[in-house]
Amino acid sequence: MLIRLVLLLSALLLAVSGLAYLFTRDLRYLRFISQIVRFLLFLLLVFAVLYALERFGLVAWRVFV
Repeated sequence: MLIRLVLLLSALLLAVSGLAYLFTRDLRYLRFISQIVRFLLFLLLVFAVLYALERFGLVAWRVFV
């Protein structure tokens, strides 16, 4: 649920920033879009690592117990 909310808010933020760039041609909005994309990739990587650790860590723990 949290991941969906973050993705929805960031998609809206990307759309608004893209429209703001189209209307103003200010490069600040492009830099902001690149920061959002980098943050999202980092966040998705963290969630993927946590998911993998939970998935394989719990499976491995059940094998040893």
